Amino acid sequence: MTETDRIRPEVVEAIVAALTATDPAGLPGDATRAEKDAARDLFFTRTAAERAQRDRQSRAWELLLTRSYDEPPTWAQLFDDLPPGSVTELGELHDALPAGAQAEYDRRFGSPGR
Repeated sequence: MTETDRIRPEVVEAIVAALTATDPAGLPGDATRAEKDAARDLFFTRTAAERAQRDRQSRAWELLLTRSYDEPPTWAQLFDDLPPGSVTELGELHDALPAGAQAEYDRRFGSPGR
């Protein structure tokens, strides 16, 4: 393996951090082409994963907010108002639910991982 083929994980992470923060000051000057390519792949993979998680969170909120409320609802109220069939999908989105919704789901239906 040549010096230009070697990938230093700390350099890859530094590049990804600089890209994420949009701060070119964090870019290592001695990064190899292989490290830059690895960082690009990692950055895009993380970006896609974050987008997928945001989509899952949006879907969870769509299921939880079935109507408008005069006052901010409690988690219990939101779950009381769930239409039939949405419980299964919420279980599939459990990891994307806010902590309070996860706790209410688990209290009512048990943790979906069990």
